[in-house]
Amino acid sequence: MKSDQEIARQVKLKNIGELLDQLGIAEDHFEYYGKYTGKIKLNILNKLSDKPNGKLILVTAMSPTSFGEGKTLTSIGLGQALNKIGKKAIIALREPSVGPVFGIKGGAAGGGYSQVLPMEMINLHFNGDLSAITAAHNLLAAMLDNHIFKGNDLKIDVTNILWNRAMDMNDRSLRQIVVGLGGRINGVPRESGFVITAASEVMAILALSDSRKDLKERLGSIAVGYTHDRKLVYARDLHANNAMAVLLNDAIMPNLVQTTEHTPALIHAGPFANIAHGTNSIIADKIALKLADYVVTECGFGADLGAEKFFDIVCRNTSFWPSTVVVVATCRAIKFHGGVNPKPESNLYEENTEAFKKGLGNLEVHIKNMKKFSASVLVAVNKFPTDTQKEINMIYDLCEKLEVECTTHEAFLKGGEGAIELAEKSVKLADGNPNPQKKFLYDLNLPVEEKIRAIAENIYGAKDIYLEKRARVKIEKFVELGYGNLPICIAKTQMSLSDNKREIGVPHDWVLTVTDANLSAGAGFIVIVCGDMMLMPGLPKFPAAVNMDVDEDGLITGLF
Repeated sequence: MKSDQEIARQVKLKNIGELLDQLGIAEDHFEYYGKYTGKIKLNILNKLSDKPNGKLILVTAMSPTSFGEGKTLTSIGLGQALNKIGKKAIIALREPSVGPVFGIKGGAAGGGYSQVLPMEMINLHFNGDLSAITAAHNLLAAMLDNHIFKGNDLKIDVTNILWNRAMDMNDRSLRQIVVGLGGRINGVPRESGFVITAASEVMAILALSDSRKDLKERLGSIAVGYTHDRKLVYARDLHANNAMAVLLNDAIMPNLVQTTEHTPALIHAGPFANIAHGTNSIIADKIALKLADYVVTECGFGADLGAEKFFDIVCRNTSFWPSTVVVVATCRAIKFHGGVNPKPESNLYEENTEAFKKGLGNLEVHIKNMKKFSASVLVAVNKFPTDTQKEINMIYDLCEKLEVECTTHEAFLKGGEGAIELAEKSVKLADGNPNPQKKFLYDLNLPVEEKIRAIAENIYGAKDIYLEKRARVKIEKFVELGYGNLPICIAKTQMSLSDNKREIGVPHDWVLTVTDANLSAGAGFIVIVCGDMMLMPGLPKFPAAVNMDVDEDGLITGLF
């Protein structure tokens, strides 16, 4: 079997102009970034305003292993297969974060014969988007500290500042720092820290904004700290939001690339789903829905995180709603959640029907949860060569019991050809649900605690919730300030339905513990932190970076 890198480099990419012709995009609505990628200008939405939207297919998954279960792979394979069966399809995905690329994951743009290309560009500094987000975040931090240093006219309490700095790299040493040391000329000493760019509120704002005007308003609403009399100070009070929007002027435009089979793909924005809302941009989805009959998009980690947030946060700000939800499952993840030790990894590829039967409970929970949003559900088994028919049949039996469609795919080995049945079933379900009705999990006017409880009990399966004093005090303050009607974005581990990553499968008789809460006023949600969640990841003992290199001809190795 050829490596991802070998497969990618054998593909003769189409010039980006050919994709523009394929999609009917005029050059006036596009900015070229070389031969194989570029950005779609937002003014295309004015031209396409009278065109009806296509149908949205959302790809999510069961609770993953640390290896990932192939949501991006499935999304790309499905998009390619849709085009193979004669449908006009576009894929809309998130941008990879450089930190995890060099950390534990390596490249994050699909695999095998279902990749988005050029992969090196997408994984590294992709058209400057993450650099622009980082710069905008840090401009606000610099203007905040400069304001304090230059007299602090707003009377900001330096012990109660909410805005840290950002960088797109895993570096645990920067989680807690002190700035302003070295005498008065270097600023006012205070505690600070770094978050990874994907966890920045600027990233969430970019993903949720639907215009440059909306972007500037949201940036202005970022809460940066409190005054001494406990009033919020916003980015607009520092007159920072317009300059931040200048830095994001290009980044707000979605990036157009292609797959290994030349299916168009929009790659834009990249908030994590375990600490943010975990989906690509609203703008990319809006443009894609005007350009294609079917749009395949994905959301991060398991359906308890990315999919719930897609429905309850993203879709509240838009007119669209998925016609079909594809839940990705793997036999190895089912065995993992049935108690199979993943070390060595080979354990997960050996048939174990007892563990499999137990692990199916995790998949069952995610299927039932998606049905709560009135979605047409389809289970897609990302099939590995080592999977046995006995285990796959057990998945089919579960789906039959739950009255949902199921199919396997081999998009890794066969590209779009390996996902034809997945495409056909997705189309059938989407066409049978042409005008999906929105059904949110909770009403925004409920008390914050009740919104948390709704997610904890109905999605995670908790028997109760517990708010630690720090979280309760902060939530009460947010409500007092007028933010009690915002949706909830829960930050918790992706490895479990619970807030404890060691509780695999379907945890029972447990309580969701809320340890902290943060206000993302610009993004428009309250972040509820559960368990020990870090906004700045660390590197593993042997990071993916140790296997990467570049030769004298500029050929990169080890990234895939």
